Amino acid sequence: MLAANLKVLRERSGLSLSELARRSGIAKGTLSQLESGAGNPTIETVFSLSNALSVPVSTLLTLRGDPDVVLIRSADLEVLSSNAVDLRMLRRLDVTETVFEVYDQRVRPGQQQHSDGHAGIEHVTVVTGRLLIGPPEDPYELGPGDYVSFPADRPHIYRAVDEPVLSVLLLQYPADAGPPALTCATPDA
Repeated sequence: MLAANLKVLRERSGLSLSELARRSGIAKGTLSQLESGAGNPTIETVFSLSNALSVPVSTLLTLRGDPDVVLIRSADLEVLSSNAVDLRMLRRLDVTETVFEVYDQRVRPGQQQHSDGHAGIEHVTVVTGRLLIGPPEDPYELGPGDYVSFPADRPHIYRAVDEPVLSVLLLQYPADAGPPALTCATPDA
C-alpha cells in the first residue's frame, strides 16, 4: 500500500525522488525501494515522508473507501516498528474539518522511542502496562485507563515502565493538512 500511495503522492506534488529525499532526509535509493514495494519502512521513515509530503500518515498507508461496516483484523495489518514501538493503523476517519488516525500501539520495555515532533495532536489511552509519554524532560506516567493529549509538534517520548504496554493512539490533523487523500477501491473481503 505504501509503495503505490507514495508514488502517487510524490508525483501529484510534482516532486522528483531527489527532491523528496532532500525534504524527508531519506536516501534516494531507499525511496526508490519503497516505491517499488521492496523496502521495509520504520516508523521514523513513514513519519518523515508524511511531513515531507504534508499528508497524514494514513494517506500513505491505507486504501480509501466508505463502507458501512469496517472490520479490521490485526493479522492483516502492516506493522510499523521502531526500536521501542510497534504501530498498526486501524482506521482513518475524515470528520468535518479534522482527520483522525486510529492506531493499535505496543511499546516494548527496555527501549525509548523519541520523536522530534510532527504535525497533529496525539491522544493516547493505555490499555495495559505503565507508559511514560510526553516531553523528554518531564514525561507523564500513564496506567491502564489513563489518557493524555498533547501537541505532537514538540519533542516527545514513549517508554514502557517495566512491562509491555498496549495502548490506543489517536492522531488528529486538520483536514487541510496537505493534498487530498487518495481514493482507492476497498479490497474484497
